[in-house]
Amino acid sequence: MNTTLSYLEIIAWLEKKGIELYGKKFKILESDHEIIYKLIAYFLKDEQTCYQFNIDLEKGILLTGPIGCGKTSLMNLMKYLTPTEHKFYVKPCRDISFEFIQDGYQIIHKYSIGKLYHSEPRTYCFDDLGTENNLKYFGNECNVMAEILLSRYDLFISKKLKTHITTNLSASEIETHYGNRVRSRLRETVNLIAFEKTAQDKR
Repeated sequence: MNTTLSYLEIIAWLEKKGIELYGKKFKILESDHEIIYKLIAYFLKDEQTCYQFNIDLEKGILLTGPIGCGKTSLMNLMKYLTPTEHKFYVKPCRDISFEFIQDGYQIIHKYSIGKLYHSEPRTYCFDDLGTENNLKYFGNECNVMAEILLSRYDLFISKKLKTHITTNLSASEIETHYGNRVRSRLRETVNLIAFEKTAQDKR
């Protein structure tokens, strides 16, 4: 099977799907093809291509790049390539922080261990990490996403639970926002796929 050809066909299909979801202006640029190849290989569990790109299928994905380069829309499109047993939910970090203001610490449980009565924790893609703020709940300040990521790390170790993330923060900015522990845990749990800093704003 000619991988290049089939990948180009998948990209054409994704572009059609993107137009359906995001309107006529949606376009996949050739300059982004390598990143999209990596994502397709990962979500289709194409072991050979993942091996070439040094992608570990046991880990999640950390997709980084400048604002407007299309990280969120790409991850939303990848849901359509993902087999049911590996499906994931895209959740904006800002929404999680607003839920925390309302419901407090149980939100950390909800996005790590899972809700009560749900036997299995869910695979999430936390979208736009770094846009949420540290929040106070009854006067106690909490870095909600740091707590969620640390809890999910434990589940990665014990249950192979994957976490995907999109962010426009660099590794050192992640450390500044969330601390050294989160940064080192992320190294263990995600594959880094990065747009060039010069990637064009597609908005």
